Amino acid sequence: MKILFFGPNGSGKGTQGAIIKEKYGIPHIETGAIFRDNISRGTDLGKEAKAYIDRGELVPDSITIPMVLNRLKEDDCKNGWLLDGFPRNLTQAQELHKALSKEGINVDIVIEMVLDRQIAKNRIMGRRLCVNDNNHPNNIYIDAIKPDGDKCRVCGGELTARSDDQDEAAIDQRHDIYYDTVTGTLAGCYYFKELSAKNNGVPKIIELDGTPGVKEVTAELMAKLEG
Repeated sequence: MKILFFGPNGSGKGTQGAIIKEKYGIPHIETGAIFRDNISRGTDLGKEAKAYIDRGELVPDSITIPMVLNRLKEDDCKNGWLLDGFPRNLTQAQELHKALSKEGINVDIVIEMVLDRQIAKNRIMGRRLCVNDNNHPNNIYIDAIKPDGDKCRVCGGELTARSDDQDEAAIDQRHDIYYDTVTGTLAGCYYFKELSAKNNGVPKIIELDGTPGVKEVTAELMAKLEG
C-alpha cells in the first residue's frame, strides 16, 4: 500500500497518518525527517541540501526527489509507505510521478483531507497546551475538546498557546501555498486525481471530510481504505 497524503496544516493529517502507520505497519515518511537523516549521515545529497539550507534557500527538487526515492526504496518500505508533506506544488507532483514511474514504483492511493481554509486556521490558532501533559487535547474552536474556560478539560491544569500557533502571517503563508489550485499543493493533488481519471481509477482517490472529530474521520478513512 503506497500512499500520498495531502491536507492543510490544521486538518489532523498527522493524526490520521499515525493511525494508518499503526494499522498497516507501513512507515509514515515526512520530507523533514528525510533531510535530517541525510544531513546527519553526511550523504552526498545531505551535504548538498545542507549547503542550501545554511544559505536560507529552498532545497531544489533535483536534490529532494532523489532523497525521497532513496527513502522509498529502503527495506522498511517493501510492503508500502505513506508519504506526507510532499509534493508541495504542481511541479514537484509532476517530477515525483516521473521519477517513480522510471523506478517502476506505482502510487496506490492518494488521500486528500478536505477542510475549509478558515476552519483549518482556527484549529491551529485554537490549540492549547496543558502544563501537566501536552497530550491532553484542548482546542477552543473544537466543541468535542473545548477546554473548561482557561483550564485543561482533562485535568484542570493551566493552558498555554504555542507562539507559532498564533503567528497568523506564517499560517496564512503556509495555507497560501497549500490552497493554491494553480501551482500550489492542491494543484499537485489534482494532478494525481487527473492521472487516476485517465488510468481507470489508479491511483485510488480518497477524499476525507476533515470537519468532524478524529474518531469520525478515522472511521471514514478506514471504511474507504478497506472498501
